[in-house]
Amino acid sequence: MKKDDLLLIVDMQNVYARGGKWECLDTEGAAQNLQKIIAHGLKNVIFTRFIANETSPKGVWADYNKKYSDVNSDFYANQMLKEFEPSLKKFPLYTKSVYSSLAIPEVLEACKKAGRVVIGGVVAECCVLSTVFALIDEGIYTVYLTDGTSGLDKPKEDAVKLTFSGLSPLHLKMMTTQEYLQEK
Repeated sequence: MKKDDLLLIVDMQNVYARGGKWECLDTEGAAQNLQKIIAHGLKNVIFTRFIANETSPKGVWADYNKKYSDVNSDFYANQMLKEFEPSLKKFPLYTKSVYSSLAIPEVLEACKKAGRVVIGGVVAECCVLSTVFALIDEGIYTVYLTDGTSGLDKPKEDAVKLTFSGLSPLHLKMMTTQEYLQEK
């Protein structure tokens, strides 16, 4: 762990937790690992959440909103996981209505100022993947937390890891939470 790292926690909302409509393979395990990093004293943390743009969606997002209107209107589903409540009092939470967290200007600027961006959250093959590619396109070195990220299922998680293995170590590094915390 390096002191100028930024931990970017993507979309850890109830809809992705066990029993949620978009339940991921191990949202709870990813949350525990992300909390370990926060507890270890990293001072630079940002949370994002996905909330559909109901008023002026662009193109395919209008179709998305129709298909998932039940999730979009479910207050509980869109709330952040309860275990992050203490951290959300200390660190910023930004809302996006597209996959990449870098679509949020404040997040992009914070990432540009960081030494590296350490990323975890959900969904591995969707919002996390999109954000990692955007980070790389911005020239920002990224640490992908393999156990701090969850996908919808193991084959999709493995596909993301396989894709990232082709970008490592030049653009990113894949690490477990323990490896990250022990890094010098």
